[in-house]
Amino acid sequence: MPRRINDTCIACGACASECPVDCIAEGDIYVIDEEVCIDCGLCEAVCPTDSIFEV
Repeated sequence: MPRRINDTCIACGACASECPVDCIAEGDIYVIDEEVCIDCGLCEAVCPTDSIFEV
C-alpha cells in the first residue's frame, strides 16, 4: 500500500530526504506520488507530526 500525507504536514522535508525513490514532492504540504511509492515506510518513520499514513 502506498502512503499519503495529510494536512497536518508542516513541510519540514524530513520525509523527502528519506525517500529512496524520490516520490515526495515539495509544496505547502508535501505530496507522495502513489504510482511511484514502494511502501518502504521510511517517510512515515521520520515524520515529526505523524502526518503520513498507509492508503
